[in-house]
Amino acid sequence: MLPRRRIFRPASSPRAWRGPLLLLGLAAGAATLIDFGNPTQLFGNSPLEQGWAAIPAEVRVVDGDTLRLSDRVVRLRGLEAPARGETCRDAAGREFDCGAGSAEVLSRIVAGRGVQCRVQGRDRFGRGLGRCEAGATELNAALVSAGWALSEDSSLAPLEADARSAGRGLWAAGARPPEAWHGR
Repeated sequence: MLPRRRIFRPASSPRAWRGPLLLLGLAAGAATLIDFGNPTQLFGNSPLEQGWAAIPAEVRVVDGDTLRLSDRVVRLRGLEAPARGETCRDAAGREFDCGAGSAEVLSRIVAGRGVQCRVQGRDRFGRGLGRCEAGATELNAALVSAGWALSEDSSLAPLEADARSAGRGLWAAGARPPEAWHGR
């Protein structure tokens, strides 16, 4: 009788892998413990403050409080402008899209100039939050001062109070700001 020929070898026993897996696990654990002392910047975290800039051709007004600077989107920090489609009433009682009005005012303030922003953090949509300037004009302060945004920052609160008392923008005599702003 011919001897039986085996084509396939049986799988090795799981016990044979115990030693090398244990050593591999111990090495990974030691590397993790050593790595806790290293700075987190090694893994690509962004710095606390960044400077973003765009030339006039790369600046787009997205909304009353949002700009696109080339391929980056920044929301103006410390203010709230009405969203597009939000309705307000002018002094004559006619409804209009105050979000589009706010975006138009921001476009006039930017007026074909380059924009520089100091970005700190992100909002819940992933947009950078920043204080921006076009030329010598700070956009955050200019929009609140023109009466087209609410202040969410104590440094901008006096500008909002001044716009309200002077009747500028959405605070014009007889005008009604968005319903969401009532009581604020």
